[in-house]
Amino acid sequence: MHPIVVDIKKKNFTSNSSDRIFTAIENLKFELLENEFTCIIGPSGCGKTTLLNAIAGLDNDFDGSINIKKTNPSELHSSYVFQTPRLLPWRTVMENIQLAAGDNHSVPFIINTLQHLGLGNNMNSYPHHLSLGMQRRVAIARAFSVQSRLLLMDEPFVSLDPSTAKKARELLLNLWREQPRNILFVTHDLNEAFELADRILFLSDSPSHVIADVQITSPRPERTPQFLDNFKNQLSIKQPHIHQFL
Repeated sequence: MHPIVVDIKKKNFTSNSSDRIFTAIENLKFELLENEFTCIIGPSGCGKTTLLNAIAGLDNDFDGSINIKKTNPSELHSSYVFQTPRLLPWRTVMENIQLAAGDNHSVPFIINTLQHLGLGNNMNSYPHHLSLGMQRRVAIARAFSVQSRLLLMDEPFVSLDPSTAKKARELLLNLWREQPRNILFVTHDLNEAFELADRILFLSDSPSHVIADVQITSPRPERTPQFLDNFKNQLSIKQPHIHQFL
């Protein structure tokens, strides 16, 4: 399959109180290879969520393009996991997922996805009966149940305690291995990125652009704390311009 190409030449915002123009993104370009897990790290306010919204088609007011190389741009289908679960409180877990998935996936498929995320007994639960960690896993199940080539994830495990977040990451990886697709995952946690990613894109301050593209080829089971410390040390030597993230 052809790579997904993200090429945003400029994304501006205009202040409501003045005519001042703020440039959030400028000359930001990268390609996503098939079924690659890519993490994005950058300073607060650099435009990471703005980037995901542009890729998702929620914000088309930018100069540039997002498409599949050598393919019709309309064929790029994405699903999205936001910072908050955004579940409808008056619908059950199953109903929330079916509403997003439509007729694309059968009930057995959705049940299998929920079981992989440890939610097999919660299909008929309402969101207020679930912990925040469980709600976040429902949001992941919903995104996987939508037919898409690219899954966008905007800090999906933020505010979870460390043990819950680690379990959620393990469940996400297991589900991704069974249902592979491109994942673009925004995080502020470098250790989380090292644990999950095939590749990490480091963004600059606004106007943001890619300042480092780091591949991680070691198998995930080998990514121990000691390995991560050594990897950071090597990275700080090879790419000192990203020392603020390390």
